[in-house]
Amino acid sequence: MLDRILLSRFRNHRETAVEGTAQFNLLVGENGAGKTNVLEAISLLSPGRGLRRASLADMPGQQFDGGFAVSAALTVADEEPVQLGTGVLPERPGRRLVQINGAEAPAVRLAEWMSIGWLTPAMDRLFVEGAGARRRFLDRLVLAVRPDHAGNATRLENALRERNRLLSDDRPPDPRWLDAIEMQLAETGSLVATARAELVERLEETLAALPESPFARPSLAYQPGGPIAAEALAQALRNGRSRERAAQRTLTGPHRDEILVTMSGKGQAAAECSTGEQKAMLIAITLAHSQLLEGGTEQRPRLLLLDEVAAHLDPLRREALFDRLRAGSAQVWLTGTELAPFDAIADEAAVWEVSSGAVRRLG
Repeated sequence: MLDRILLSRFRNHRETAVEGTAQFNLLVGENGAGKTNVLEAISLLSPGRGLRRASLADMPGQQFDGGFAVSAALTVADEEPVQLGTGVLPERPGRRLVQINGAEAPAVRLAEWMSIGWLTPAMDRLFVEGAGARRRFLDRLVLAVRPDHAGNATRLENALRERNRLLSDDRPPDPRWLDAIEMQLAETGSLVATARAELVERLEETLAALPESPFARPSLAYQPGGPIAAEALAQALRNGRSRERAAQRTLTGPHRDEILVTMSGKGQAAAECSTGEQKAMLIAITLAHSQLLEGGTEQRPRLLLLDEVAAHLDPLRREALFDRLRAGSAQVWLTGTELAPFDAIADEAAVWEVSSGAVRRLG
């Protein structure tokens, strides 16, 4: 469980402390008060750019000195709390620092300690936006199962960037150098694609066992952007050099992967469903993923950050959401403009009022 969360000079929070957490944690306040900023700060205690995918330059409050810090204590079973921290120094605004128990560490190491998933209003368009957003969503789900996925994905991105640089160079690239880069791309790409494919298969099995209601039940399929096996992918890259040099970018590989989502029963692509149906399917995927983790061997603490999710559900679906969350072991953080939608869990939740970047404990 995450506790003693401190935000310093982050967004509109000068100095904020959130202590005494529970399984359910409610952040209540007006729009613009800073509720989502707390969730974003928590999301930075995992690899990646957080739930807003913001640049580091956007995170420090404008009235501060250009740096910020976020820290928290993570309790794992009966062991001593693990101190996690991240931030930026004013004199080095473009470099994110991460510390684990006071020692500097790469951001990918954060995945070894806990997994964090989230739903935000901005994700309501996940099924109609470009495939890149869906790949990032899928990778976040994979990371909860396999903490090494972040490192593999980073190595894949680096190899892909280097190959694209060689392909776009005015001079023909050295074939031996291309061979080496393509082998690295193929090996890491195979690991990334295999992990994605396995997660989608397991998630589809979990979804298929769920009832049709109260949440729309989606069906998932993984569509690879190239061969999954390393040798086959390396051969495809080698064969495509002429075409891809003309395009000045790599056209085959996991960076072209897609996750296909359809609404069960209707057989309709998620992108063609109503906004309400899309949101319901997104919630269903998130809950199924949480259930999948409950049945596995994964022992890392888990967090779910649900920004303005409950307010847009009718009472029946809200109650079903709370029941499913209550049955799991994940620590849940929810935001809303008022307490009324959370009446069903108010007695068991830790509640904070957020106003102008200040947090006050209510219960």
